Amino acid sequence: MPVPYSMIEGEMPTFKYAAKETTGKTVSGVLEYSDKALLIDALRKKGLVIISIQETAKRKAIFYGGSVKLEEIVIFSRQLATMVDSGIPLVQALDILFEQVEKSVFKNVLAKVRDDIETGSSLSDALGRHPSVFSALYINMVRAGESSGALDDILDRLATYLEKSNTLQRKVKSSLIYPAVVITMAILITLVMLLKVIPTFKGIFSMLGGTLPLPTRILIMVSDTIRNMFLYVVAGFSVFIFALRRYMKTRQGRENFDRLLLSMPVLGQLFRKVAVAKFTRTLSTLVKSGVPILVSLEIVGKTAGNTVIEKAVESVRKGIREGENIADPLAKSGAFPPMVVRMINVGEQTGELEKMLMKIADFYEDQVDVAVSGLTSLIEPLIISFLGIVIGGIVIAMFLPVFKLTEIISH
Repeated sequence: MPVPYSMIEGEMPTFKYAAKETTGKTVSGVLEYSDKALLIDALRKKGLVIISIQETAKRKAIFYGGSVKLEEIVIFSRQLATMVDSGIPLVQALDILFEQVEKSVFKNVLAKVRDDIETGSSLSDALGRHPSVFSALYINMVRAGESSGALDDILDRLATYLEKSNTLQRKVKSSLIYPAVVITMAILITLVMLLKVIPTFKGIFSMLGGTLPLPTRILIMVSDTIRNMFLYVVAGFSVFIFALRRYMKTRQGRENFDRLLLSMPVLGQLFRKVAVAKFTRTLSTLVKSGVPILVSLEIVGKTAGNTVIEKAVESVRKGIREGENIADPLAKSGAFPPMVVRMINVGEQTGELEKMLMKIADFYEDQVDVAVSGLTSLIEPLIISFLGIVIGGIVIAMFLPVFKLTEIISH
């Protein structure tokens, strides 16, 4: 079933630049780029010394409603790499891919990319006009592939990277789905019992008369409170969620939440291992593809998915500008395990940083597998215990008067 879409107008920044060529000649121009950092990197790749860059205006850029799945990007990258390696011209390769793609959203994106290339744009520039589909990492790696003449190899490497990243995300999500579903069901069952079942028993107990056991009285009181205050509870909960989401959108709020995630007893270690695996694999892929280290670290920071890691990466970028290596600022940040810092240090000293980063990524992805399996094994008995205590406690409290009445009758 095709994904519904609509064309949405967004803003594409336009920059006016001035730079010097290696011959000393001053050149200037106006270019459209989704990000100033991408433009700076592109000009440096051309051997230009930047004098000034100013944002002059914003051009209407086309974005497409709906979403392009990661699997579509992976298949596109693999197929384009094969065709480029076979010597098929880029425009012709995009025509072939355009005919093969079924989803309307991605089809429109490819048509726009092909048209831009036909009018003289490079592939990286054409992809850069669709930031909602192609990430900064993707665009920079394609640009590095164009500069080095190894576009097919870079595209293939990109596809491998995206596949591994997607696999890692799926593992973490799958480990959290089961407990989330069970806990949600437990809460719903508890609410139904408190709102519907217990009031029925309350009526029966009232007709029988007598003093009810303490657990039963507490349960009835909780049920009455929730029934009488239900709308207020829902409204209060909604306001709390709204306020929390607003707070999470602030820099400080997001950082506090991410720090809380990393410090959680069981899940914290899993999230930290995922962050380390993602950081090292992304940085390794970028460095191996020839993307400058400062640009690579900027991209890694933006795609980290955790502001604590992003802050640590920013300190690394600052340290490198001041002449430090990568390992020392990472050690000072405290966000990365000592083993990771030492292995990165060894990689820098031996000149094999990308290989060492890849080894760290492989190791931590294996650790994520182990952690997910352990988490599943640990959560299952905890959930069963939770259900037993909550649901079992409610059932026992409801039937205590019946047991007491039976005992009285038997006497």
